[in-house]
Amino acid sequence: DYLLFYEASMYLTSGLTAVIFSTVVVMNIINGAIFLGSSVDYRVVLGGGIGLIGMGLVFGPEISGFTFESHGILGIVLGLTATLLASLGNITSARNQKNGLPIVQTNAYGMTYGAIAMGIVSLVCQKPFVFDLSFAYVGSLLFLVIFGSIIAFGCYLSLVGNIGADRAAYATLLFPLVALVISTIWEGFQWTPSSLAGVSLILFGNFCIIYKKKKTKDTSLESGFLRARKV
Repeated sequence: DYLLFYEASMYLTSGLTAVIFSTVVVMNIINGAIFLGSSVDYRVVLGGGIGLIGMGLVFGPEISGFTFESHGILGIVLGLTATLLASLGNITSARNQKNGLPIVQTNAYGMTYGAIAMGIVSLVCQKPFVFDLSFAYVGSLLFLVIFGSIIAFGCYLSLVGNIGADRAAYATLLFPLVALVISTIWEGFQWTPSSLAGVSLILFGNFCIIYKKKKTKDTSLESGFLRARKV
């Protein structure tokens, strides 16, 4: 997943790769129905569709500037393949948790398999193994390992097990919003009506997914019914 996205980013802008990865919402709905027999919730479909439209508005300028030159098609194929692999990883975790397997251990196995696979790819491609002992390199590496991988994936996969892979995947639509806030503060990002509308749609889509209508009960009627049954 990560390797293919790094390769895709050689041909696509970061905004377009974010839009492609956001399709994991749709893929999780389909893969969950195929491999787990999960029912398709219309609210998730509706919210996911609204969120995807919002993503398109947020990154509209970058998408409109896309051309099929410079291996653009290859970048899209790599991005969609990476997203499919990420979705299958979500479904696998949901299946493991459904069967009572612990998240921490299965996560550790998955990362170990991934590290071995990347090591084999590096050997085949004859890439040198270089380790920088500088504080900046080691510090950033530890941050990515502990907070960006172990803790982050543990929390996300717990979410997959608790609310389902389809709802949990909507978090991927919220990631770019954090990046936009950071870019606004430190990089001078200029908001436009299109980007504001896109963010509004993403948040509204999230509301559609997580909102649950409260069931109201007439307690007096219920208690009366129970007393009648006792009589």
